[in-house]
Amino acid sequence: MNNKFDALKDDDSGDHDQNEENSTQKDGEKEKTERDKNQNSSKRKVEQFWKFYSHMVRPGDLTGHSDFHLFKEGIKPMWEDDANKNGGKWIIRLRKGLASRCWENLILAMLGEQFMVGEEICGAVVSVRFQEDIISIWNKTASDQATTARIRDTLRRVLNLPPNTIMEYKTHTDSIKDNSSFRNTKITL
Repeated sequence: MNNKFDALKDDDSGDHDQNEENSTQKDGEKEKTERDKNQNSSKRKVEQFWKFYSHMVRPGDLTGHSDFHLFKEGIKPMWEDDANKNGGKWIIRLRKGLASRCWENLILAMLGEQFMVGEEICGAVVSVRFQEDIISIWNKTASDQATTARIRDTLRRVLNLPPNTIMEYKTHTDSIKDNSSFRNTKITL
C-alpha cells in the first residue's frame, strides 16, 4: 500500500474509520518525530556553543577597551551588513561588575529564542570600557515598533533590570550619521 487511499480501495470490510484513525495516528507520530529532531538539533547547537563559551574569558574579567560580538552565521557585526542596514540596536549602559552576568543571560536568551521575534535578532555586543560596560542587541527592522518593543521588554526581563534602567534604541542609520560627522570633525591645536 503506497498511501492511505490504497488502503481504502482494497478494504471491503466497511471498517474505514479504523484506517483513517491509523493514518491520523501515523501523521501525529511523524509530526512528533519532526519536533523531536528539531529539539535535538537545538540541544546540540546549545551544547556545541557551551563547549566554546565555557572556555572564554568573561567580560568582567577583561581590562581596558574590549568588545565581544555574537552574531548569527552570515551576519557581520557591521551597520552596513545587509541584515543590519535597516535595523537598530537596544543599548544598555551597566555599572562595572554586571557585564558578565548580563552578557551570559542575554546570549542564553538569544540561543533559547526567548525574544520570540522570529529571525529579527541579528546579534549582540558587549563593550567593556573603563568607567562602564555597554550591552546591545541588534535587530533587522528598526521601523517595526511592535518588534522593537517586544525586544526591549524581553531584554528587561532576561537581564532582570530595575524599572528605572535607561534603555536607548538607536537605528543603524543614525549610528552611521553620528559616526561620519565625528570622522569629518576637524580639530585644530
